[in-house]
Amino acid sequence: MRLISYNVLITTIQTGLLFGFYLVGVYLQNVFALPVPGSVVGMLLLLIMLYLKWMPISWISKGASTLLNHLPLLFIPVTVGIMQHLDFFSGKSLLLIPIVLLSTWVVMGITGLLGQFLANRRE
Repeated sequence: MRLISYNVLITTIQTGLLFGFYLVGVYLQNVFALPVPGSVVGMLLLLIMLYLKWMPISWISKGASTLLNHLPLLFIPVTVGIMQHLDFFSGKSLLLIPIVLLSTWVVMGITGLLGQFLANRRE
C-alpha cells in the first residue's frame, strides 16, 4: 500500500512539473507575443533543459509515461469538436482525403527514419 501511494505521489509531482513547463511556455508566449503556441514554447524549454542536462530525465519519466499511457483519451475532445462542426467539412472530402493520406504518409516516413537514425546511433 505504501509503495503504491509513493508511486502515485511521484507521478503526480512529475506530471505537475510537466504542466509547469506548459504554464511557463504560455506565460512567455503572452509576454513576448510569440507566434508559436505556449505549449510548444514550454516543450522547447523542457527539451533545452534535458539536452543541456540541467534537469535529469528521471525527474519527469513516470509522469510522462502516465500521460503517454492516457494519450488516446486526449483525442476525445478533438473528435467531439470535429463532430460538432461537420457542416464546415461537408463538400470538402475530395480535398481532405488526399491531405489526410499525404500527411499520414509523411509522418510515418519521418517517424521511421528518425527511429532508424536513433537505433543506429545507439549501436
